[in-house]
Amino acid sequence: MSGTVTTVSSNGEYTFTKPNRDSITLLAGLGVEGDVHAGVTVKHRSRVAKDPTVPNLRQVHLIHAELLDEVAGAGFEVAPGALGENVTTRGIDLLGLPTGTRLRLGADAVVEVTGLRNPCAQIDTYRHGLLKQVLGRDEDGRIVRKAGIMSIVLTGGEVRPGDPITIELPAEPHRPLEMV
Repeated sequence: MSGTVTTVSSNGEYTFTKPNRDSITLLAGLGVEGDVHAGVTVKHRSRVAKDPTVPNLRQVHLIHAELLDEVAGAGFEVAPGALGENVTTRGIDLLGLPTGTRLRLGADAVVEVTGLRNPCAQIDTYRHGLLKQVLGRDEDGRIVRKAGIMSIVLTGGEVRPGDPITIELPAEPHRPLEMV
C-alpha cells in the first residue's frame, strides 16, 4: 500500500484554513515547524481550554484528496488546506488505517496515526452544509467521521507535494481509529 502527498499546508496563526506551501518540515515530537498546532501538549483552542497539559495527539492533520473530490461532487468546492489539514494525500484509505499505523512521508519523515479528526461546526461556517458531507451515519446509525486523521511525528523531515507515502501497519490485532 502506498500513496502520494498532493499538497502541504501550514499556518502560524489560528485560522480555519491553512495556506499551501512548497514544503513543510516535520519536527519529531512537535508537529509542523511554524504551525500553530505544533507542540508537545494540545494546541487546539477547545482542548487547551479543557486541559492544556494533555499530550498533543493532533500534531499533523492528514486529509485524503478523494474526500475533496467527493464533496465537490455534492457541490462544495474545497481546496487542499481549506479544512485546516497539513498534508493532503491521494491513493490511501486514510480512514481505514488502524491506530498506530506509521506513514513515511517522503525520504525521512515518519508520523504515527493517532485517530480521527472530529469535524466541528466551523466547517459549516466555512461552507454552509459542508459538515453534513464530512460527518454522517452508517447503516447501523454509528457516526462516521470523514474529515481526515490525526498523527504525531516520530521522525522529522521535509515533506513536499509529489512525495511518496509508504505505510507500515502495526502488529495485530488492529484497533480501528477513534476520535482524538
